[in-house]
Amino acid sequence: MNDKGLRELIEEELDFEPSIDAADIGVAVENGIVTLSGHVPSYAQKTKIEEIVGRIKGVRGYAEEIEVRFPGEKYTADDVLAARAADLIKWNAFVPADTVKVKVQKGYMTLTGTVEWQYQKDSAYRAVAEMDGLVGVYNRIELRPRVTAADVKSRIENALKRNAELEAEAIKVNVVDGKVTLEGRIKSWSERGIAERAAWAAPGVRQVEDHLRIT
Repeated sequence: MNDKGLRELIEEELDFEPSIDAADIGVAVENGIVTLSGHVPSYAQKTKIEEIVGRIKGVRGYAEEIEVRFPGEKYTADDVLAARAADLIKWNAFVPADTVKVKVQKGYMTLTGTVEWQYQKDSAYRAVAEMDGLVGVYNRIELRPRVTAADVKSRIENALKRNAELEAEAIKVNVVDGKVTLEGRIKSWSERGIAERAAWAAPGVRQVEDHLRIT
């Protein structure tokens, strides 16, 4: 698909999604690299747009320059946002008690702390990401594993083999001190996301470095 066709497809997908207002979003494409610009009324809409673009076939990468602009005079104080976020994380069954702390400054929220599993880190983020009044969320929760590198490598390789959309034999997995490196060939940007999610799903993974090539 050429750049013009890909841009039209992305614009159609954004217009079709009922949870976002794409009227003020600009889309530019060059050699399969997408640049998103403009503004949205909430952080949740911003992340939804990224999700939609990332799963479209033909997208090789994207740069995101979207701003969050609250409509009218709408504004929520930082201390109110922090209190709401702390409660949401406390009530989330997947986040261990007293492991995550919240800081909010000028609408930007930072999550810190330590957990054992990537899904716990992701759950904390998802618990707060759709709150009204946020400008952005930085997920700086650390992972502290209790597993060996060989076990992590085996779990990731098995997860890749179970996924029918991937050619697992074309992907090489290396694990050192909780850092996973993915190398090899994939057919699309969406396959990159599948491979990365498989890597992050393994216990003890603290970092994923993606060297996969789209061929």
